[in-house]
Amino acid sequence: MNTTDYETSRACGAYVLVHAANGKSVTVRITNECPLTCAPGQIDLSRQAFVELADLKVGRLAITWSLVNPGSIGTIFRYKTGSSAYWCGIQVIDHRNPVTGLEVRTGSGWRRLPRTDYNYFVSADGTGCGSSIRVTDIFGEQLTISGIAVKPNVVQPTQVQFARH
Repeated sequence: MNTTDYETSRACGAYVLVHAANGKSVTVRITNECPLTCAPGQIDLSRQAFVELADLKVGRLAITWSLVNPGSIGTIFRYKTGSSAYWCGIQVIDHRNPVTGLEVRTGSGWRRLPRTDYNYFVSADGTGCGSSIRVTDIFGEQLTISGIAVKPNVVQPTQVQFARH
């Protein structure tokens, strides 16, 4: 996604319905920021998504897009490679709505973790790593999950998901 709409990874993981002028559309998940310069409103589509809209020979295609809520089963968490009780990065995957924040449970309550531009929430001192996690979406809904062990680079599915909006 373009830098403006990507909002330093706030859009990462969101699903959007991309519409082409020819009437075709495709749903895609935002996974990163455009590698090249993209203007606000533009999306650099994968080959698989692009061919759903037009022949690859076209190269560039005028599109519009809108946020959608997929019917995924549960949210997945992944601790970044190198995570431990002393430092951890937590990534939220397959969430129905864009995520605005992640907190971890500490001995003194909930601690909000900063989000990196590579879409991990980081506890630089390890506080809360391996504890309960609370995730908030753009609509203010919160999911609280316990039992997510610190297992670096292992996807850990849950049975919780944000409501459709």
